[in-house]
Amino acid sequence: MRRRTGSLTPEPDTETPGAPRDPDPNLKQHPGRGAAGPVAGGRQGPGEEPTMGKPLRRLGMAGKLKRILLWLLLVYVSVPVIIKLCPSIQAKLVFLNFVRIPYFIDLKRPLDQGLNHTHNFYLEPERGQKIGVWHTVPTQMWREAQGKDGDWYESTLSSAHPVILYLHGNAGTRGGDHRVQLYKVNGHMTHIMPSDWLLLINFLTVFLQVLSSLGYHVVTFDYRGWGDSDGSPSESGMTSDSLFMYDWLKRRLDKALPLYVWGHSLGTGVATNLVRRLCERGSPPDALILESPFTNIREEARSHPFAMVYRYLPGFDWFFLDAITANNIRFASDENVNHIWCPILILHAEDDSVVPFSLGKKLYHMASRSKSLSGHKVQFVPFPSALAYKHKFIYRSPELPNILR
Repeated sequence: MRRRTGSLTPEPDTETPGAPRDPDPNLKQHPGRGAAGPVAGGRQGPGEEPTMGKPLRRLGMAGKLKRILLWLLLVYVSVPVIIKLCPSIQAKLVFLNFVRIPYFIDLKRPLDQGLNHTHNFYLEPERGQKIGVWHTVPTQMWREAQGKDGDWYESTLSSAHPVILYLHGNAGTRGGDHRVQLYKVNGHMTHIMPSDWLLLINFLTVFLQVLSSLGYHVVTFDYRGWGDSDGSPSESGMTSDSLFMYDWLKRRLDKALPLYVWGHSLGTGVATNLVRRLCERGSPPDALILESPFTNIREEARSHPFAMVYRYLPGFDWFFLDAITANNIRFASDENVNHIWCPILILHAEDDSVVPFSLGKKLYHMASRSKSLSGHKVQFVPFPSALAYKHKFIYRSPELPNILR
């Protein structure tokens, strides 16, 4: 009888030695289960919905956002604390003398800035303390000024043209801190139209050209610590430098020639300090011109755009404003107008975002009620927002010649 072979005889094991044995051969018929499922390699089988990927990604994004917000909060809280612990930082933010725009201007060569009738020189208000000065002669004299030395420029101060001592604001240098469009000097100029300007040049250069075209000598300088002047900035140092420059000019001017003091922005605080000193010693200037002025540095700092993010922080005055006072910085024009007795002209643009128009208006009301200014003309000239003169562009006004006359 033939021996049967089949299921009764176990078949030899043909699988690779060491490979895991499939406990249920039927699993091979169900691709959604077993090794083909999420456990094997972490991959989704066909027909299965992802269950963890998107929530994990959302949690990751939320964690990153949370860390960013925590860092921002840490920075926000740290800034006032650091300023309170190091008040000198706040002084640097007031003066901004370390900001030189444009950075590569050669202050020794005003000709490079389009000022072909300007002389650069240096004076010493104190022994070993040098300050840089620019003297721009009236436009009518520009042809004669070509190639002339310092002695010639100094001799012109005795001519029949009035003189303006210009005190600039913070940041930048006597070469200016803002680039505007250039026009060429043609010997005379009636008014400025932006469409006629050809190249970029700094704001102060154009401003000097405007005053020069109106027949003024313009003398401007960098306070100690600014531009190429020696020393470190301080309110008292700025005032002392201005007094020195005023006296230097006064000694060289014909007694019949008017000498005006013009301050812009932070320079208005310097200007009122200077004129108060001059009045107290009995020699006021012929007039004081304040462009974009404020009442005092605390009110200006509270209103400045940089203060916006901290203005409503509890303790704002203690953190920020007291740090300014700790550096002996006051620029109290609201107090100074009570000790000034000369004509005052205030110019302010309604759309000024750096020094609010309201502060200039407030200073005007204080000056108009001042007993020391009784009998002297106090004039306030607003410039509508539609003109877009903002903080630095009042010189564009075609009405400026008539206002100054």
